[in-house]
Amino acid sequence: MYGSATSGGFGVYGTATNDSIGVYGTSTDNYGVYAKSASSDALYVDGKAEVSGSLSKGGGSFKIDHPLDPAGKYLYHSFVESPDMKSIYDGTVVLDRDGRATVTLPDWFEALSRDYRYTLTGLDQPAPDLHISKRVADGKFSIAGGRSAQEVSWQVTGIRQDAWANANRIAVEVNKPADDRGRYLHPELFGGESITALAKARDHSRRRHPTTTPT
Repeated sequence: MYGSATSGGFGVYGTATNDSIGVYGTSTDNYGVYAKSASSDALYVDGKAEVSGSLSKGGGSFKIDHPLDPAGKYLYHSFVESPDMKSIYDGTVVLDRDGRATVTLPDWFEALSRDYRYTLTGLDQPAPDLHISKRVADGKFSIAGGRSAQEVSWQVTGIRQDAWANANRIAVEVNKPADDRGRYLHPELFGGESITALAKARDHSRRRHPTTTPT
């Protein structure tokens, strides 16, 4: 299915009632639905969206009514991005009289994540000896070396290791094949020629099944 709009209106329009589907597209080795617009958004979703597979993008942000001026401004923030499938957990904890605390993580934390990284910050006063005294084990980690009753901000990150993530690792660097070299996903930024929709589809397939080793 191909949809294109150049001066308003819809490239493809579908409506549905009674638990049916407004627009449905499927393909065995290309795009099920390809949308393109010369002057506006190629795809606009007014409501929730769910993606059961992977999502690739040039960039991303949230857009909301500005908290301090909702009638007059929008507020944008960029997504946090990483070459890893990273999960982030954080919080605060108050240390006991000995400057220690134990943080309990969700019961699924260790099943979901591996390769943990830790960050600790003592609040309101210095804590030069603050440290992780026990790494994540049995759903917990421990902090020591702080001051009595001090509040500590903590963060733990991990790399996803669930079944879907293990089967769909992101190839961070992938060489363009010969017929795509000298062509660009965003040619307006490089003064070159655009790769075709088919080339974009081939690129998506190569990232799922790379021939080069990801870094």
